[in-house]
Amino acid sequence: MPKMKTKKSAAKRYSFTGSGKVKYKKQNLRHILTKKSSKRKRNLRHAGVLSADNVPLIKKRLLPYG
Repeated sequence: MPKMKTKKSAAKRYSFTGSGKVKYKKQNLRHILTKKSSKRKRNLRHAGVLSADNVPLIKKRLLPYG
């Protein structure tokens, strides 16, 4: 059976922590920043952690060797 291919778009967006959680960069920090508060922009800088119910989908379908 051939190797499964990694979805490259997902590989650029998600990464795994040491404990197996999935990290991603939060959206809405690219443009139209003047109307967003400083607090909101500051919180968007930090990486988000995907909820546990979506992790198996990412691991199985998108990043099989992650």
